[in-house]
Amino acid sequence: MERLKRKWVSVIGALVIGIGFTAGGGTAMAKEKHKDIVNVSHRGASGYAPEHTITSYQMGDKMHGEYIEVDLQMTKDGKLIAMHDETVDRTTDGTGLVKDYTLEQIKQLDAGSWFNEKYPQYANLDYAGLKVPTLEEVFQKFGKNAKYYIETKSPEVYPGMEKELLRLVNDYNINKNTLLVQSFSSLSLKTMNELDPSVKLVQLLSYKTNAVITDAEIAAIKQYAMGVGPNYTYLNQDYVQKVAGSGLAIHPYTVNDKETMKKLIDWGVTGMFTNFPDRLHEVMKGK
Repeated sequence: MERLKRKWVSVIGALVIGIGFTAGGGTAMAKEKHKDIVNVSHRGASGYAPEHTITSYQMGDKMHGEYIEVDLQMTKDGKLIAMHDETVDRTTDGTGLVKDYTLEQIKQLDAGSWFNEKYPQYANLDYAGLKVPTLEEVFQKFGKNAKYYIETKSPEVYPGMEKELLRLVNDYNINKNTLLVQSFSSLSLKTMNELDPSVKLVQLLSYKTNAVITDAEIAAIKQYAMGVGPNYTYLNQDYVQKVAGSGLAIHPYTVNDKETMKKLIDWGVTGMFTNFPDRLHEVMKGK
C-alpha cells in the first residue's frame, strides 16, 4: 500500500510539473510572438513631445522605439528638413509653404510651443523654441547605425528629393541594411529603386473603407518594395494574413492604444507606427 501511495505522489508531482511547464511555455510563446514586431517611433515619440524635433526623436529612442521616422520636406534652397506638412503652419509659429522658405528662415521658427498649447498634459517649458531639424542634423545626432524610416513627402512638389536623400545617406555612410524609405508615391519609390536598388522600400497605402488588396497589386508592389504601410483603421485579419503570407512586411500606422496593438499582432503584422513607442514596447514584453 505504501509503495502504491508513493507511486501516485510521483505521478501527481509529474503532472503538476508538466502543467507548470505548459503554462510557462504558453507565456514564453506569447512573448515570442510579440518580440519581433518593428516598433517605429512615429515622428519620434510624438505623443509626448513636439513631432519631428531632435527632442522627440531622442525620447522615442529612450522609449525603445526601434526606428526613427522622419518625414521629409524641402526648402527653397534645396535642403531636406524633418516636417510632416507642406506648410509650416501647424507645427511652428510661421505660415506658408515650406518650399517658399530658405533653411535660414525655417531655423527662425519656433517648432515646440504649439505642442504645449495643444497637449497641456504633456507640456514642458523646454519645448518652447525648439527648432526644425534638417535630415543632415538628424544623421549627425544619431549616427550611421541608428535605424531610420524616412518618408518622401509630396515628392512631386520637390524635384530631386530622392537624389538629395540618397546623397546624404551615402555622405553619412548610413547603414542601408536597416534603412527603410517609404512613400505614398510609387513613382518616388521607383525613382529610389533606380538610383540605388539596395535601399529597402515600403509602399504606403491609405484606405477610406474596408481594406482589400488584390494578388495583382501585391505582385506589382513586390517589384520594387519589401513591404506596405496601410492605415490600420480599416484593416482586417484576412488582409493582414494575405499580405504577410505573400512575403511582404506590413507596418500599419498610427496605432496608439495597447488593445489595437495586441489585435494587430495577433493578426500577423510585422511592425507598426506609434506616437507612444513605450506602449508598444510594453505590449512586446507581454505587459
